[in-house]
Amino acid sequence: MPNSLPRLGFSVGDLAGIGPEVIYKTLRDERILQQCTPVVYGTATALFDDFPVEKGAEPLTFRQLRDAADIAPGRLNAVTCWDEDFHLTPGQPSAASGQAARESLLAASRDLKAGLLDALVTAPISKENTQADDFRFPGHTEFLASYFGAADSLMFLVDEEQDLRVATATGHIPLRDVSTRVTSDLLRTKIRMLLKSLQQDFGILKPKIAVLGMNPHAGENGLIGREEGDVITPVVRQFEHDGHLVFGPYPADGYFGTGQFRQFDATLSIYHDQGLIPFKLMAFERGVNFTAGLPVVRTSPDHGTAYGIAGKFCADESSFRAAVFLACDVVRARRLNAADPRSVR
Repeated sequence: MPNSLPRLGFSVGDLAGIGPEVIYKTLRDERILQQCTPVVYGTATALFDDFPVEKGAEPLTFRQLRDAADIAPGRLNAVTCWDEDFHLTPGQPSAASGQAARESLLAASRDLKAGLLDALVTAPISKENTQADDFRFPGHTEFLASYFGAADSLMFLVDEEQDLRVATATGHIPLRDVSTRVTSDLLRTKIRMLLKSLQQDFGILKPKIAVLGMNPHAGENGLIGREEGDVITPVVRQFEHDGHLVFGPYPADGYFGTGQFRQFDATLSIYHDQGLIPFKLMAFERGVNFTAGLPVVRTSPDHGTAYGIAGKFCADESSFRAAVFLACDVVRARRLNAADPRSVR
């Protein structure tokens, strides 16, 4: 059904955090039902009944389901994931809140794999609190890559308002391991994934991307490290030789500090904080974490559980709402590409 509203599954994240609140506030935006059919994975009354309703506003009404096959298009849907009541205190993560996060994510992922959903938007989890014997992953990205059989994936931060896109070659790994992980094969894989995503998911037919250096001053011609000369530069030059608009390596501080990033469709940082710190400084309330390289569409807000403000009803939902809209856009872009492969080269 290429013209139907995308069916978006929402995993609720850690219930002791702000996930339920930002979902609730997002769903109060009347534009959401114009863009998608939302499906929350959890019991709506337990998740949302304690939240205030503005004077004169109608309370949210959900169709509570046991089976996502019964999703009602154009309405708010919720799928029951657990039968027991969780006794939780906002701001205090527990075994129960971690269990609920896992069950919501697993149920939504199963329905996404079964084709009952078009995309998944994940509310924040605590990476530590979510661990269990059957869940040993450092984050959503790694779990989803494993669950959907992707050989690799790419953490990709997006702020459509500023046309800002930053990916990272290495994800949730210790900084001390970065230099050994950054190989020619890894970089080639990540650059190919980034190029494909920009074409397939964002409709940019001839993407222009920048690759950052790993060391200060991009190695200063070998004086401050050899990774640029030995690994990064040869890979970049090969992509240039093959006709791709891939440039670098650039010193990260000057690249972001001077606004040079605005000259490119996307930036590939070498490690997590190198890319995410400048991105969040510029786009923290609007940024979206998009997982490129998966056979399915997944987005999330670019913030965490925010236990410190949980239960105070002061969380900003802008990033989660942006994640919903980006998921809708990517679903439509992939549908367009499937209908007319000439739209992507």
